[in-house]
Order: sequence, then structure tokens, then C-alpha cells
Amino acid sequence: MRQATATTQGGTPVSTAGTSTPSPSTSGTATPGASAPGRRRLGRRLVQLYSGLALYGASSALLVVAGLGLEPWNVLHQGLAELTGLSIGVVSIIVGAAVLLLWIPLRQRPGLGTVSNVFVVGLAMDGTLGLLPDARSLAVRVPLLLAGIVLNGAATGLYIAARFGPGPRDGLMTGLHRRTGRSIRLMRTVVEVAVVVTGFLLGGTIGVGTVLYAVSIGPLAQAFLRVFALPSAPSGSTVVAGTTPGRAILRP
Repeated sequence: MRQATATTQGGTPVSTAGTSTPSPSTSGTATPGASAPGRRRLGRRLVQLYSGLALYGASSALLVVAGLGLEPWNVLHQGLAELTGLSIGVVSIIVGAAVLLLWIPLRQRPGLGTVSNVFVVGLAMDGTLGLLPDARSLAVRVPLLLAGIVLNGAATGLYIAARFGPGPRDGLMTGLHRRTGRSIRLMRTVVEVAVVVTGFLLGGTIGVGTVLYAVSIGPLAQAFLRVFALPSAPSGSTVVAGTTPGRAILRP
């Protein structure tokens, strides 16, 4: 089985293929009790998926409250929120749905995680923002920034390790890579530079947090992927994308 890798925000290659997919039974029939471990594995993967997505939204909210710089796509989301008067979480959902539509001409196939990503991250972000007070002092904002970045790395590990398909924005980049033949690194750079510049012009926050996120999310995601790694899902799963890109990008 070819090893799958993931490219992080900083362009660091990360291995996501911990084990090979089990071979189908030669008898063609399941042995008694074989479905119980499968259900437990699926249950754990679902917990990882939705925990990862919820924590990702919460980590993004911490970065928003810190006000020291956001990850690239949330710079755009915040700028659009300023322009439209909608919450940043709602904008994230709308943008995610719009990006997912771009998968159609790129012939990308979404998984359960792809569709769930569109809604769960935005809802979790708005929910967390509703609970957090404003932070004015740097003594509070800096720890919030650091906590948000570390939590984002953990959430990324949880979400990606569950193997339910890439996020809509990441699938856009892998789709462009396949259709153009250009490297994922180049596609990511082009798309995210455009996203950051547009978001900044609309009022999104760029700062030291944006840079710190860029250089640290790769190592953090790699570490947490190892912590949360799971065996490959059995073939024929109805909730996993039928084809997994040779490379996925570590961000929902």
C-alpha cells in the first residue's frame, strides 16, 4: 500500500499511513463477532472526527480573541464577517460550502469528514466566541494565542487521523494539484496568498500569530497524528471517501 502523506501549513510532509488496510477474508463471509471490533473502531473514529472538528473551531476562536493574527482562511472569514455583518462562524460555513461546490469540476470525492467540516467548525467557533470574554491585556492575549495554536495542532491530528476525507479547502488544493499537474505546495501557496491578501483588505487580522501558526502547525500536527493514529478503515466503508488523495493538507 502506497504511503499517504500530509502537507502542513508550513509545507512539512507528514506521514498519515500508519498501517496497511486489512486484506478481505478469503472465505468471503464474516466470522461470528467480527463486526463488534469494526463497530468499536468506527465509533472511535467518529468520536475523533467530531472532537477534532469541534476543537478546531474552538482553537480558531482562541486566535480570534487573542487578536494577534489568524490562520490564512480565517483572515478571509473575518474580513467577510466585517463586510457582511455575519458572524465569522457563519461566514466559515458559507465559504466552506462554496469551496465544496468547486470540487465538482475538479472531480474530487468528499467523505463524511468533508461535509461535517463545513458545519461543525463554524458552529464550534461561534459557540466558543460566545463564551469567551474580550481579551485586552497582552498577558492574556499571548497565552490565548499559544493555546489556540497548540489546540489547533491537536485538533488537526484528531481530525486527519480519523480518515473520513479532507476538509473542503484542502480538497480544493489537492484537486487543483491533480488537474494542473503543479505541486501541492505551489497550489497551496497561490490559494492562501490570495486568501490572506483578500481577507486583509477586507479587515481580517494578520500578525505575529499568523507567522507563528505557519511555522509551528506542521510539527504540532505531525506529533499529534502519531498520538491519534488509527488502523486503516476496512474496505467498503460507507462513510469514508471512496478514494483518498495521495496527499492531504492538514487543515479542515
